[in-house]
Amino acid sequence: MKNIVIIGCGQGIGFASAKLLSENNTIIGISRTQNNEVENLNIEFHPMDIISGNLDKITFPDVIDGLVYAPGSINLKPFNRLSVDDFMNDFEINVLGAVKMIQKLLPNLKKSETASVVLFSSVAAKLGMPFHASISASKSAVEGLTKSMAAEFSTQKIRVNAIAPSLTDTNLASPLLSTPEKREASGKRHPLQRVGRADEIAKMVAFLLSDNSTWITGQVIGIDGGMSNIKL
Repeated sequence: MKNIVIIGCGQGIGFASAKLLSENNTIIGISRTQNNEVENLNIEFHPMDIISGNLDKITFPDVIDGLVYAPGSINLKPFNRLSVDDFMNDFEINVLGAVKMIQKLLPNLKKSETASVVLFSSVAAKLGMPFHASISASKSAVEGLTKSMAAEFSTQKIRVNAIAPSLTDTNLASPLLSTPEKREASGKRHPLQRVGRADEIAKMVAFLLSDNSTWITGQVIGIDGGMSNIKL
């Protein structure tokens, strides 16, 4: 049984990952919001905004085997309507929050024999998409951070990988999927003709944290219905 910390476990992909992993692991979850189902799962839940919260208030296990940083943002605007604050906010949520968590838990991760860190990028970091400037910039930084840390931590046997989803059916994406017409249009943008599900992404999270992936590090894995690599 592994000790796994999941940031952003209150909803969406973070919650789906916590739900799946809680069956066979000890989960410490941190999130601003809490899904009602969390109470029924084997999760030690801490309500906290990871950016402004005091992590010293949480007693973490001495050994941490996995860290998942799942908070995200969808801030889709034309470039000329994006403010500097928009860019800073997305960078803070997607990048600096991850940096804060990894720095806090690095001593605990070093004590594990099979430590694994999973971050989240986006298909928009690889594929140029209109109205995604702020998200693309911050998620591209996540990919650079992933590869740099994977190299630096490799001698300590800490693996670092990122998952880059496309549009996934979560609360965060609900404005883009609010009608059958929007859902159909969004699905048709993908070669597999549908949007993703949170449980599909969670299965990759579980794989990257498991002993089945111990020779995988520094990778950005696209789970995007083929969008980033296939053109029909």
